[in-house]
Amino acid sequence: MTQRLFTVDDLKRILLEGAGEVEGADLETDILDLEFDVIGYDSIALLETGSRVEREFEVELDDEELATAGTPREFIEVVNRQLAKSAEQVA
Repeated sequence: MTQRLFTVDDLKRILLEGAGEVEGADLETDILDLEFDVIGYDSIALLETGSRVEREFEVELDDEELATAGTPREFIEVVNRQLAKSAEQVA
């Protein structure tokens, strides 16, 4: 079974689906190391994003880890760590 990775494109898509497009936010630029509040997304948007990721990727995420993920890169790392753990449990 091939492990699916969560990418920045997945994050951008899910952010837009859940929280919508934020005025002044440019998700087409390199956002990996920008703080979420700088690109216009607050903690509520990130909780919604986490919930959507859980449903779509069939993975359980730790809310505390997500809360400390201040950048898209950190958020993606949290998701991919959990996806790897889930894949190990299945194997």
